[in-house]
Parts: sequence; C-alpha cells; structure tokens
Amino acid sequence: MSTEQANLVVLVSGVVQGVGFRFFVRRLAHQYGLSGTVRNLPNGKVEIEAEGARGLLQDFLKEVRRGPVSGYVSGVEISWRAFRGTFSGFEIRF
Repeated sequence: MSTEQANLVVLVSGVVQGVGFRFFVRRLAHQYGLSGTVRNLPNGKVEIEAEGARGLLQDFLKEVRRGPVSGYVSGVEISWRAFRGTFSGFEIRF
C-alpha cells in the first residue's frame, strides 16, 4: 500500500443527496484517518476532497463507490492532486 501523501477530489452522482451520504463519507474518512471536506452541490452531486496516504485514499474510494444502503452511486469523477496539507480534520460543509 502506498504511503505517499495525496489529495483526492471526487464528484459523486446518483441518489446521493438527502440520504445521509455526507455523513457516510465523514464516517469513512474518520475510519481511514483522512482529512478533508464533503458537500452537496447545487447540481445534485456530492463533492469530496480528501487527503492522506494514497493507499488509504484508494481504499476509501472503493467504499465511496458503493455508497450507503440508503443511496445509489451512479457515477464517480476522480481527480488526483498534489498533497496540500490544508485540512485539520474531516468536516461536512453546508
């Protein structure tokens, strides 16, 4: 598993708003020890920005693709970026 630090931005589409998706993502991020944010977008998608070890981010992403049982993930757009270290924890943005 890669320990290289990275930044991951994910746009998730499907039934991902109003079903507890952001809380699901925050719980996952805490389990994986990642920092960042998650927020609903006006277009119905959810945006996740997470930082941590690349290997942990890849495992986190697998879980995000499955989503919570209350929702349905139909699409995932992924952007890998250089680690910035700007987050102190993982929070839901409203």
